[in-house]
Amino acid sequence: MERSLNKMLEESFRKNWDCAALSDFKGITLHYRDVARRIEKLHIIFNICGVEKGDRIAICSRNQANWGVVFLACLTYGAVPVPILHEFKPGNVHHIVNHSDSRVLFVGDVVWENLSESEMPNLEAIILINDFSLLTSKREQITETRERLNEMFGKKYPKSFGPSDINYHKEESGEELAMINYTSGTSGFSKGVMIPYRALLSNVLFAHEVVPNINNKSNIVSMLPTAHMYGMMFEFLFEMTVGAHVHFLTRIPSPRIIMEAFATIKPDVIISVPLIIEKIYKQKLQPILNKTSMKVLLKLPVIDQLLQAKIKDELVRTFGGNFYEIIVGGAAFNKEADEFFNKIQFPYTVGYGMTECAPIISYAAWDKAKLFSCGKPAPRMEIRIASSDPGRIPGEIQVKGANVMLGYYKNEEATAESFTTDGWMRTGDMGIIDEDGYLFIKGRCKSMILGPSGQNIYPEEIESVINNMPYVIESLVIDAAGKLVALVYPDMELAGKDGLDKAALLSKMEENIAAVNADMPNYSKIAGVRLVPEEFEKTPKKSIKRYMYQQNG
Repeated sequence: MERSLNKMLEESFRKNWDCAALSDFKGITLHYRDVARRIEKLHIIFNICGVEKGDRIAICSRNQANWGVVFLACLTYGAVPVPILHEFKPGNVHHIVNHSDSRVLFVGDVVWENLSESEMPNLEAIILINDFSLLTSKREQITETRERLNEMFGKKYPKSFGPSDINYHKEESGEELAMINYTSGTSGFSKGVMIPYRALLSNVLFAHEVVPNINNKSNIVSMLPTAHMYGMMFEFLFEMTVGAHVHFLTRIPSPRIIMEAFATIKPDVIISVPLIIEKIYKQKLQPILNKTSMKVLLKLPVIDQLLQAKIKDELVRTFGGNFYEIIVGGAAFNKEADEFFNKIQFPYTVGYGMTECAPIISYAAWDKAKLFSCGKPAPRMEIRIASSDPGRIPGEIQVKGANVMLGYYKNEEATAESFTTDGWMRTGDMGIIDEDGYLFIKGRCKSMILGPSGQNIYPEEIESVINNMPYVIESLVIDAAGKLVALVYPDMELAGKDGLDKAALLSKMEENIAAVNADMPNYSKIAGVRLVPEEFEKTPKKSIKRYMYQQNG
């Protein structure tokens, strides 16, 4: 691949010098010129601190404008950023900083309160990301550089710093290591995915190809964690190459905050995980759709179309009214919501990806998407199904192409396990591909349950039905001694309002399960239900950590 990602960023900064670049929602706004100036100051610190090309720099904080500044400063210097999710437990953060051999850590104030400097002995400096103040330093030179930084910047650029002064690191080849991203993992400490420049560039080019109308007049709401590949790539990095304006939601993105941001910012494209869309569907639409009068009206042909158009318009307004499409990814989408959005021709699409592909694997534009599918192979990617009949019998989804990782950092065994002998990467997901080339995911290999006569049971498919039942917030289907049991986290608040005590609620759940079983083949029927007192533990992608509950089953 001949193009250089860092040179694309360089061109974008020069061209969009006076455009708004990064904002904290209801806070500061940095223009591209401000971001470029901050990047240059960090480059001065890196240089004097002896940071060399390829050295690792860890970043751990909530989403904010300065997170973007630090990430770009690392890439454009030739250092390797190591983004760490700020929700990770302190022990996990310490481990990742050490395992990645990071020399510098940029940290958010809240995260720093729980970290211990002594647990990260190889760091040469720890810098507070909020204002770039020095928290700890092992060398006098670093302390002095930080104190005299503005003076040094002024000496380097006595006539002021302008677009022509930018000169960013040009990656030597597409295989050069660009960043290390640690997955949530399913148990123990997570694995460091080594992402090369070709993968970042291919994903950026993909975004240029599929949303060509995003430019230096566009606004984007960043609500997913930027330390996660999906949010980082499509709510931040791609936007920086086209001069768009990224608005970071710096607090936990509750539906209320998200709706407020959409109404204020009116984003041009929306990147989301299913959980956010499903919450809006459940809170805004389900109560209306479940009314008997509405069910009757929706069966009358002409009225049906008028109502659908009205619901669609209301939904579009809810999301700001200005977006080209909503791209949903990161986990399985609720089938009922998927079906309804498809029916009213709401402009959304479901994609598929993973950290190891930085992240995109498949996609189709909303007007070309197929119901329950997650699109076709993305540009520069190939997909095959390890099955005797890939169109009918689910097999492991295996991929090849420019987006695929180099491997796991310092983990040759896990790297070897992730690739087939003929060089395809194993995703660990099961699926089929239809005759038109559309991919349909059936579940995780690891979560697949073997039925009594060897049938493949995909618990996600059963859970998507249970999750639409009354008083259910979320569910998990596990194999308990050869029988399927549904663990349900109920909506206690709604049950309380409706006057249901725990026994009555359990009785309701048993009715729910009976209704679910009516549509299931015998080997997929649920044998029992248990209520759980709190929501299930999730990965950063908001998918349930199944292994924690399967062992308890």
